[in-house]
Formats: sequence, C-alpha cells, structure tokens
Amino acid sequence: MQELQILTEKAILRGIDFLEDHQFPNGEFCCYIGDEEEMKMCITQSNIFPTSLIAYSLLQLRQLPIVHEILEKAAAFLQYQTMRGGVWNNFTILNPLFPICPPDVDNTVCASYVLRALNKSYPPNEELILANRSKSGLLYTWYTFRPIFVPIKDFWMLTLRALKHPIASLLFWKKTEASRYDIDGVVNANVLFHLGYKEETAVIVPYLLNIIATEKEGDCDLWYRNPFTVYYFFSRTYRAGIKEMEPARSTINDRVLKSANEDGSFGTGVLDTALGIIVLLNGGFNAPEIGRAVDFLISKQKKSGGWPRWAVYYGGPKKRLCYGSEELTTGFCLEALALYSNSNQKKNEHI
Repeated sequence: MQELQILTEKAILRGIDFLEDHQFPNGEFCCYIGDEEEMKMCITQSNIFPTSLIAYSLLQLRQLPIVHEILEKAAAFLQYQTMRGGVWNNFTILNPLFPICPPDVDNTVCASYVLRALNKSYPPNEELILANRSKSGLLYTWYTFRPIFVPIKDFWMLTLRALKHPIASLLFWKKTEASRYDIDGVVNANVLFHLGYKEETAVIVPYLLNIIATEKEGDCDLWYRNPFTVYYFFSRTYRAGIKEMEPARSTINDRVLKSANEDGSFGTGVLDTALGIIVLLNGGFNAPEIGRAVDFLISKQKKSGGWPRWAVYYGGPKKRLCYGSEELTTGFCLEALALYSNSNQKKNEHI
C-alpha cells in the first residue's frame, strides 16, 4: 500500500508536468476530432469543453503551485470565451464553426462551475440557464429558437445569432445529429451538479435515477455514449452532497466493478479505468479493486507523463465524430490518482 502511494504521487507529478508543457499560451488545452474511438487518425479542433473538464479534474490538486498556475491560465481562457449572459459555446471564438453552432447549457454549466470554484468572475447566469427548461422542467441542451416566450433579453439575443448566418444555421440542424429539442441525461446531471438541488432542478433527479434503473446509461445522451462517462458525471452529484441521488450510488458502483478485468483495469482501457476509479471513490467505495486499477493506470503512463487519447464525447449516436486528446485523458487520470492518494492519506490519519 505504501509503495503504491509513492508511485501514485510520482505519477501525479509527471502528469502535471505533461499538462503544464501542453497547455497553450492562452490557457486552452488541445482537443482532437476523429472518426473512431482510439483516435489514431485525427485533426485538432479548437473547443472549449476539454479545458473546462481538465480544469475541474485539477481542482483536486490546486494546492500545488504548478497546478495553481495551470488553473489561472485555464480560468482566463474560459473568461475570454464567455458569451452574452454568461453562456458558452462548444467552439472557441476563433473557430469558424463558432458563428454557426448555438451556445449550449452543458458548456455553460461546466465552465461556470470551474470559474466559481476558482473564485473567478463571470456574468450571473442562473436565470438564463433555468430559462432553457422544457415544459417537463428538464433542460434543453441548446440555446436556440423554439415557439416559447422567454422574458429575458439575453436569451433572445443569443438565439438571434442564427439570423446572421441563416443558411449555415439551418444546415447545422440538417447535417448534425442535433435538434432544437434535445434533452440529454448528462447535460441535466451537470445542471443539477452546478445549481444544486432546489425547486427548479428537483425534476432532474427522478429523470436521472430512471436512466440508471432502466439501464439506459448508454443511450441517455446524444453526446456521451460511453456508460463510464455517464457514471462519472452522475457520481459528481452525490459526491457534492445531493442526497436525492443516493439511490443510484450502489447500482453504479456495482456496474463499474462488474467490468473489472484480470489486469486490474475497468471497461476497455485507460479512460474507462480512470473514470471507474473516480466513480467508485465518489461513491464511497474502498476495496482492493481500486488499488489494482490505480496500479494499471500507473503502468500505462507514457514517458511524456501523459496517457493515451481516447474518445470522451461524440458528435451524436452514430459516433461519426469523436472528441478527445492525451491532455483530456491525462486530466481524468490525474483526478483518479489524486482522489486515491487523498483517500489513502485520510485513512492513515485515522490509524
């Protein structure tokens, strides 16, 4: 146990060095887009989401000066990418797709959470987030035209962006797997995580619990098609103290554990293993399976200090577009190792 703890701490430092070396001068982290999950053939794509996810993962290590510097640069990047009313797009401002793609709730709540955790300013946006609710109370994914009245000027100004490029905006809905009425499981889980449990978000809980109860985690969201990724985002809610999500905890833990392989990994490789470790620790599980999974992760770390890229999210159910990077995988691996290291330290304090 002590030897694994030492190896874990060394792996964390090497991983941090990798991210510091690979962070762009503007604070952004690289994202690739490919057509298969291993992403052997891919091109760069300037996206906001990877930076939000990596920054969140690094919050576990922000006491380290080097991580503090990484987070400061990431926060500045996110602040610069803020749109009217405190919302975010999937694409960065300089990306040619930025004028065409509407802003979305998922990028908005994930970027907002990171900035709030770092005590950084951004326009108050809770009203605008909740304004994008459907009649059922669940959140639509996109800020776009629908035949409903929303008495918020910023909401309409955001949707009117489409009139600047009417043909391209129409083609966006025709050529992508998105629709104006998308309601996605992970997107709603992230809203619940960011805003907390309250009257306006209460309806999200039974929706998420039903996804787990009916084993629909692989098909509850257009953009997240890997159950491990869904488990990861769902587990953040009960780790944050939203007790109403507790009924999903043991079921999710069991499903991760059932995916364990002889080499100690979970699922299909490094990314699933990192996510599985995080999910189990978020769920309060502590058993030898986690130590074996940590050992597997450390064995797969590259000489560079990073871990192999793998698709984290997709352009739709057909998986024609896969998004990921070594930096994104490394962020999840560091979150997993940091949670494991912290849990060991707490155990030792009570011995």
